[in-house]
Amino acid sequence: MPSKLGQNFLNNKNVIRQIIESADLNADDFVLEVGPGKGILTEELAKVCKRVMSVEIDKNLISVLRNKFENNEKVEILEGDILEMNIEGIMNNKLRANGYKVVANIPYYITSPIVRFFLENEFPPKEMILMVQKEVAQRITAKPGNHSILSLSVQYYANPDLLFFVDKSNFDPIPEVDSAVIKISSIKHNVSSIERDNFFRVVRAGFCAKRKTLSNNLANSFHIDKKEATEKLKAAGILPTARAQELDIEDWKKLLVLF
Repeated sequence: MPSKLGQNFLNNKNVIRQIIESADLNADDFVLEVGPGKGILTEELAKVCKRVMSVEIDKNLISVLRNKFENNEKVEILEGDILEMNIEGIMNNKLRANGYKVVANIPYYITSPIVRFFLENEFPPKEMILMVQKEVAQRITAKPGNHSILSLSVQYYANPDLLFFVDKSNFDPIPEVDSAVIKISSIKHNVSSIERDNFFRVVRAGFCAKRKTLSNNLANSFHIDKKEATEKLKAAGILPTARAQELDIEDWKKLLVLF
């Protein structure tokens, strides 16, 4: 049965094996899967971990999944939008104590909101293994020189790594783009909303005009003289001619106390 949301279903079990190996799962692990589709990844996850909770928004696929896993006590199928769910509320005390991992081929059109949802959650996962669009994977894992608000949004909370690429021929129907699998680990817990908001206030200011220097962008955003912005950059050990994409997380943290 086709997905009403136009999903592309992974159909290569070798790729599934690579994803599961990358997640380094064991018999005590609890996995939260987003967008299980027809359950090809779900089925393999259930063979190696303690429990799989799969969240699917497509009503057509819900019936397929529940029929497929009707007799599998390790798998629970939840219908709904992951972005509207209370993660902590759907887990029992033991699962809260041990934590959970997210392993998923997430819907590409809401990749950023889903990643942000888990990183900013009051109950974030231990790590995430995600298949995303290749270009997005490269942006998330970018280094100084190629940073964007997206890469900084992830790297502020965690360490992302690009693990491997997945050719579009491994999906049915075949999509227009290639994919990649990333791992997001060392996720911070208990980041205060004030700290987060202040950090991204400065980041957004620095990126407000891509072609301009950081000193220009900060001066314009904070309504200060360019000379003052330049002095603040120098105080942070950053060249006035630098551009936003060249800075790393620690550079932005230095600027946080100056603006």
